Formats: sequence, structure tokens, C-alpha cells
Amino acid sequence: MVHQTYITDVLVVGGGTGGTAAAIQAARRGAKTILVSEFSWLGGMLTAAGVSAPDGNELLAFQTGLWGAFLQELRQRQAGGLDNSWVSFFSYDPRIGAEILADWVKELPNLHWICGQVPLEVLRQENRVTGVRFADFTVQAKITIDGTELGDLLALADIPYRWGWELQSEWGEPSAPSSFNEITQKYPVQSPTWVVVMQDFVEPVAPEIPPAPNYDPALFADAWKNYGAEQFLNYGRLPGNLFMINWPICGNDYGEGVGRLIESAAAKDDFFQESRWHSQNFAHFIQKQLGRRYGLAEQVFPDTSSALALHPYYRESRRLIGLTTITEQDILPVPGGRVASLFPDTIAIGNYANDHHYPGFNLPLQPKSIRWGGRWTGTPFTIPYRCLVPTTTDGFLVCEKNISVSHIANGATRLQPVVLGIGQAAGMAAAICVELGCQPRDLPVQELQEALLQDDRSPAAIAPLFNLPPDHPEWLQWQLSYIKEPQLYPVSGNCPAAVDKYDHRKQGQVFTRGSDCFTGIIHILNQQDYRFEIATPPANLKQSWQLVTLRSHIDEQLQALSDKQHLTIWGRLNHSGHWLLVDDLC
Repeated sequence: MVHQTYITDVLVVGGGTGGTAAAIQAARRGAKTILVSEFSWLGGMLTAAGVSAPDGNELLAFQTGLWGAFLQELRQRQAGGLDNSWVSFFSYDPRIGAEILADWVKELPNLHWICGQVPLEVLRQENRVTGVRFADFTVQAKITIDGTELGDLLALADIPYRWGWELQSEWGEPSAPSSFNEITQKYPVQSPTWVVVMQDFVEPVAPEIPPAPNYDPALFADAWKNYGAEQFLNYGRLPGNLFMINWPICGNDYGEGVGRLIESAAAKDDFFQESRWHSQNFAHFIQKQLGRRYGLAEQVFPDTSSALALHPYYRESRRLIGLTTITEQDILPVPGGRVASLFPDTIAIGNYANDHHYPGFNLPLQPKSIRWGGRWTGTPFTIPYRCLVPTTTDGFLVCEKNISVSHIANGATRLQPVVLGIGQAAGMAAAICVELGCQPRDLPVQELQEALLQDDRSPAAIAPLFNLPPDHPEWLQWQLSYIKEPQLYPVSGNCPAAVDKYDHRKQGQVFTRGSDCFTGIIHILNQQDYRFEIATPPANLKQSWQLVTLRSHIDEQLQALSDKQHLTIWGRLNHSGHWLLVDDLC
């Protein structure tokens, strides 16, 4: 077989969350693009890794770009809606997520997707990456994007990267350790999880799950100690009586010898095998404790005869040493505010709490959560373009968990919606670099920002504003104003948008299709803590529900209500979280 050489504008290596988004956006912009993935499913942690209950960017104002478009497609394709679990407002069958991303790729004639290949060598001319060699072919590209799960191109190209912890002396991060210790040595990065999907067979007829080697029930003994079995299972409930098992502390996070992931292929394979065994053993334990009603799901993932995901859910990667490094201070709220400071070169947003995973213990971290919409959410923050660009290497960008970020801050930047945004920005940047004939480090950032905001398919917010939903008539105006004058960005996270030009009721009708109507009495327990007592609940429906919302104007209306006020609410019940998600009220 002749070793073929492809020549393209943009090469994206890795079909995970960021890589898929980068390839789609580069091609939509018009660049000739090649996407090379290891697996037959695109989407990484959104799909192939089985984490189909995404965290973060849940507020309506943050549902923009490819992330917002992905949610809209899910709502259209998944019968029964997305209100299934309590860990996320959006849980879905991973097969549907993979189908959406594959459809987006296939509709682009200038995007060539090749699956079943991993990079073997990065081609360079002096300080510029020129392409990548795979087993059966080589790709030469003007811009190469590393979308691999572990930053593989960084290692292959000898581009400087970080792996492991930084001390507090490095950047003054309040949650960083003052000295290296047993924990930093044992767990240099956050623990991955090999997700397994279980199924409620309703009748106790599930096939028996055999234990794998190294089974030790003591490892899982307290898994749902503070939750109860039902709440534990509903954490990651999916449609069709499926359960995403991705459980911390005494669950299936696995971090023993995690450094093997980047040591050698053989060491990585050993870690993989142990991780799969660990998740199988957890599933065996669950079945032993809760009965044969629960078993392994059938035919969820391709290329596998088991209910295990195609690859681990990686929470951390090799991390680029870039032109800018995101540190903990960049994701924490500014003094007296509800948002982090705005990077002038912002290209994506996130808002998830800083969340680290290590087996058996919780790492104390500086809090970055706020009460909003009747619940806890995370302080919004931004991702700067310069953390995608290496310090000296040209022709190259990153777009996954491999951005230039500290180990501590990675706990907030690693989430699916953020990485989708990073990927979208990287793809747009690569395409514009091709158009202008410039290197990523010389790209006019404001041109990139304006392109993301004005994309004709999936415009993406780059300044987090609680009260500016994406269909607001002044959305673009205010987004542009803050990237041009970032010093004016409000610490409250609210801009002075003209609400009289925005018909919330009309907008609400679009999003409340499928909502139900409830009448009853609100009980205000504390600030931003609401309970709703349904006046005449149907049979088998409990009477009291927590009220939550993802809409800014509903958040404001809830705060203005009086205790024991009579209300009519349009919304959706989430039985796993025991909340009523409010779309409209009167």
C-alpha cells in the first residue's frame, strides 16, 4: 500500500470534544480541513467517554456557540427531554450525541474525517509544525491543532508542556500546595474515570456482572453513604432506564499509577486494563448491593461488547506552556463581584465550580460558587486566546484540556461546554490564519472575537453576562462593547441591556414547548432557596418541589416574590433532582 500524503489548510488531530468543534468551525469558515480521530465516535467526553451529562454553562445566557447548538439538537432528537439526572440539567443517550456531531461533520464537503488512526510523528521545519505522520498516511497542513485527549502532539513535537502540580510559590494560587507531598507525588494529575453504563431491567432479570481481577468490596463500601441508593443512581440517570456510572471518592475514579498514561504504550495499556476492571468491579458491587434488577447496559457504545465507554474520561492532560497561563486567580470572583476578571483576548466562557477528583478524598479549594436562580452555580470566567498558542512554536494551536492552564485552574476549565468553546475558537482562529497568511501568534485577536460573535451558524458569547440571552436584540452590541473596552465589564455580571426591547414572554414560549402548568404557593426558606407547593398534584406526584431557573428574568422575578404567594408556573419537573425548572411564571 502506498503511503499517501494529504495537503490541507487545517489539520485537527483528535476527535474529542475540542477537536471535533475545531474541525467543524474551521470547515464552516471555509478552510480545507482534515480531522483524524482514534475512534469511530466523535465528541470525546461528550459521547465516546460516556459523560453524557455535561457540567457548566447551563444558564440560558451561556448556551451559545456550538454548545448551544448541540443542546438545541439534543432537544429536538431526544424524546422525553433532557431533564433526567441531578448532576446536570442536560442528560442524554450518548448515541444521540455522537449522531449529531457525525451529522455536522458529514454535511461539510471541505471537511475530510479519517477515523481509526493515532499520530506517530509531528513534522517540523525549524520552529514551525508542518504536519503529522500516521501509520498509513501523512498530512501536511498550514495550521495543525492538537485535539488529543492527553496532548499527544505536544510530546511528539517537543513543545514545552506541564504535567503535575505547581506550588503556591509559582503564581500565588491560594489552593496550591506550599510544598510537594505524598498526594502530589501519587496523583500528579486528576484521576480519570472509565465510565460504565448500567441499566434498570425493571424486573430482576439482569445478567450477573462477574467480578474482575483485584475485586475488593471495601473500596466501594461507602459509595452512596450520604445519598442513598436511589439518589446515587439518579445522579447520572439517562433516558431509557440507563445510568451513567461516573462516581467520585468511593466509586470508579481510578488514579493508581496515573503517570503511566504518558510513560509508554505498554504502561498506558496496563492503566487502561486496571481502570476497566475497577469500573466493572464497581458495577458488580452495585448489583450485589442493589439486586439483579440492575445490570450492564446493552449495545450503547460501538466497537465494544460491554457497557464500558470507548475510552476513559480524562480530566487532565499534558498542558501547554503558552503565551498566557490561566491560574486560579483568573477563575475566582473579583472582590465584591459575581464574575472573574475579563481577559482582553477572551474567546470562550465557562462558569463551573473548581472541581478536582482524586480517589478517596476531597481536595479543599478556594470557593467560586454563587447562588443564582434558586441554586448554586459557578462564577463565570473567560478563556484567553493566548493560552492556545505555544511560546515559540508556529503553525500550531491546542484546543482541549491541553491549553496553557495551571493544575489547580484546570479543575474549572476542563468541562465539556468550555472545551467545546475552546475548540470552536481554535478552529475559527486556524481558518482566519489561513485566510490572512499569518501565524497564530500574529492573529489579530479582535478579528477572531468578532468572527466568533458574528458566526452565521453558531455565534458564541465571549463575555459572560447573566442577563443577556443569545436572542436579545442588543446581544451583539454588548458583547462587542466589552471586548473593545474590557475595563468596563461589570463585576455584577449584568449589563444595562434595554429590557423593554426584549419580549420575555415571546422568547419563553419558544423554549417552553413541552412545559407543564402548575399552580400553588411559593415558600421562601432563605435567599435564593425556594420551595413550591403544588395545589393539586396528580396522583403519585409529590407536593413540594425546589424551584430553579436558568433564565435571568425569572431569577429576578423569583427574588421579588413574597413568601406564601400564589403562583402559576410553566416549567418541567426533574424527578431525579426533585426540582421544578421554571420557564415562565405569573
